[in-house]
Amino acid sequence: MKQKLFVVLPAYNEALSIGKLLSHIAEAMDDAGIDKFAIVIVNDGSQDNTLEVINSCATKMPIHVFSHEVNQGLGATIRDGLFEASKMADPKDIIVTMDADDTHTPGLILRMVRMIREGHDVVIASRYRQGSRIFGLSRWRKFLSYGASWLFRILFPIEGVRDFTCGFRAYRANVIQDAIQQYGDKFVDQEGFQCMVDILLKLRAMKIIFGEVPFILRYDQKEGVSKMKVMKTTTNSFKLIFTRLFIDPAKPVPK
Repeated sequence: MKQKLFVVLPAYNEALSIGKLLSHIAEAMDDAGIDKFAIVIVNDGSQDNTLEVINSCATKMPIHVFSHEVNQGLGATIRDGLFEASKMADPKDIIVTMDADDTHTPGLILRMVRMIREGHDVVIASRYRQGSRIFGLSRWRKFLSYGASWLFRILFPIEGVRDFTCGFRAYRANVIQDAIQQYGDKFVDQEGFQCMVDILLKLRAMKIIFGEVPFILRYDQKEGVSKMKVMKTTTNSFKLIFTRLFIDPAKPVPK
């Protein structure tokens, strides 16, 4: 592969999972014949031995680690990961974001990369395409997620997008670089899990090509408790909807 692949991982107290995930990523890269890759990990003030596990793995594979002294939340962590990867990447490279809890299957990266090379600018691993499966989530969580998908599709339609909240995505590097140039620090300015929706709303205004691939969410493999507070995330998502509809539509910052 001519392009270099950057995998961005936001990590907070993932000592039980991140070592396995990094091993799976290395295996997926080897199986796909991708030798030009780097992993960008933002350690978001972890209080367990996440950093020690990462440093141990860094002796075996190309890992760049950036740490927050205190926990700042997913928004700040995704922001810093995307900003750092965009600085290291050439415009033709590819940036992938994934969860660090080993619930996303790295084997899907090759298919996402192929779609980028076929002409897409952003490819989302979607839970709402034929062939997708979800393991380990309660019916209530599935219902909320599915309802959110339809709400965002109705209010903020994006051709090719059904899953607005999944963090497993591949971006053409120049798309992220252009977005940072156009939006500045406001490109990722949401603190919580709703930041993934807002990134799409910002990119939506840039009129780029989106695509999705079906994927199998393995939440049953998650170690430890979920970082997402359901009620808080739901409330923040409704606040974001109101803001983007009536107060501050996602538009590039005037230069």
